[in-house]
Amino acid sequence: MRSHVMTKGNERAPHRSLLKAMGYTDEEIARPLIGVVNSANEIIPGHIHLDLITEDVKAGIRMAGGTPVVFPAIGVCDGLAMGHAGMKYSLASRELIADSTEVMVMAHPFDGLVMIPNCDKIVPGLLMAAMRVNIPTIFVSGGPMLAGKRPDGTPADLISVFEGVGALKAGKISPEELKIMEDYACPGCGSCSGMFTANSMNCLTEALGLALPGNGTIPAVFAERRRLAKKTGMAVMELVSKQICPRDIATFDAFCNALAVDMALGCSTNTVLHIPAIAHEAGITLELDLFNEISSQTPNLCHLSPAGSHHIEDLYQAGGIQAVIKTIAPLGVIRQDVITITGKTVRDNIASAQVWNTEVIRPVDRAYNQQGGIAILHGNLAPDGAVVKQSAVAESMLVNKGAARVFDGEEAAIEAILGGRIQAGDIVVIRYEGPKGGPGMREMLSPTSAIAGMGLDTSVALLTDGRFSGGTRGAAIGHISPEAAEGGPIALVREGDLITIDIPKKSLTLNVSDEELKKRREELAVFEPAVKTGYLARYAKLVTSASTGAIFKE
Repeated sequence: MRSHVMTKGNERAPHRSLLKAMGYTDEEIARPLIGVVNSANEIIPGHIHLDLITEDVKAGIRMAGGTPVVFPAIGVCDGLAMGHAGMKYSLASRELIADSTEVMVMAHPFDGLVMIPNCDKIVPGLLMAAMRVNIPTIFVSGGPMLAGKRPDGTPADLISVFEGVGALKAGKISPEELKIMEDYACPGCGSCSGMFTANSMNCLTEALGLALPGNGTIPAVFAERRRLAKKTGMAVMELVSKQICPRDIATFDAFCNALAVDMALGCSTNTVLHIPAIAHEAGITLELDLFNEISSQTPNLCHLSPAGSHHIEDLYQAGGIQAVIKTIAPLGVIRQDVITITGKTVRDNIASAQVWNTEVIRPVDRAYNQQGGIAILHGNLAPDGAVVKQSAVAESMLVNKGAARVFDGEEAAIEAILGGRIQAGDIVVIRYEGPKGGPGMREMLSPTSAIAGMGLDTSVALLTDGRFSGGTRGAAIGHISPEAAEGGPIALVREGDLITIDIPKKSLTLNVSDEELKKRREELAVFEPAVKTGYLARYAKLVTSASTGAIFKE
């Protein structure tokens, strides 16, 4: 066993002595040592209950003959970090999570790992670490939050509250109505209840084959989630016995399966950052064009919040991720013979899956769209690509031409939006918010929610080299690459320039002549980093483009 370099032989008596100082017995030390990465904390609703999930995982490991050893991972709550400088640290935390987990696993030779994440950057950070260290590993998330309900029975979630701020500014609701949303939108623990980034990544972990069926959708407060945690603890022991490692499961075909599920569900645009970054750690390159290729073959079957009124609990009741996979498998977009964490193939896993609600998971012939939920756009404004959640864009906004309203940073844009200075037909451009320029590539949920709350989401588009929350809806196009801080064309846009958006044709065009753009480039000031010390300054020096997953330079 891998742990024997730390626990076996007379020369390791000092090591065993240290383990015994913590109460481990000779019997426990002799068993496989399983690292349990518990990302519990008291600042994220999706992580507040993870100590309980961890205890269940530990029980499963012990039942199967292993010794669980818990260590932590940090986590940022994107909702609480939203709209201020804290959001600069969210994406940047992904690399810290991966790096610190690698440190723990390599310094202490565990025989296997159970990763227990739940929210936005913690899931991909731990997936990246799993690919990097490549020892037997399985994931179990904390599960999704139940959707909220106002006293009158109407649904609410976190996005309702963000959009409510804009609605209040527009005079559409009262402060009392906003307070009701605030009080009832988030009823308890779990990752926020829509197909936002956290739930997107937990669903795709299941689709990738690195978590047991049910991981993406079983609600956090259901006893079934605890039973899943125990089964996960038992399952890791089987992986250790057979020496099945993450890279054995997360092959190129498995990533293609995850992308197909991404398109069918209409997942967060953040998956376009995370999936390539995870694949990179597995030694696999996923080009952005692959997203469009798979999207063209995969219909969008689900309209979960923010695209529609359904939530993750509805997807769970409708049959979950395995039912989605079974629905699209006949189209040829699923590689059914790849192995999964169950020890069985995808074909085996979906054999008994069933769709129980054809409104939540629509059949292929009644799909919301015959293309997937995400589109990658190219053009002279985004030579290296941009991303949009096309499943959450109103039909009237799929093709659009308007005048640019340009803002160097999120705060100035929010002030203009809430101040009523943005009109129907405008195209809001927020730049210098990319991985380097932010630094940290902040989410633009506050401005997009303000636009939606004020009733402008069907008439105003927003473009940025930053990124969006999975809860963003409307013609919100992010990850514009190269970013402004690297001299990308978005840095050359001026107030009033006409921009053409054509999502069906996958194009994004700045209607300015090449000669004028050349002149503007010659006049462009050299970018001066806003942050010069600390982790963010180091991050800005190391991070690459959003088009490559915002990974660190080799």
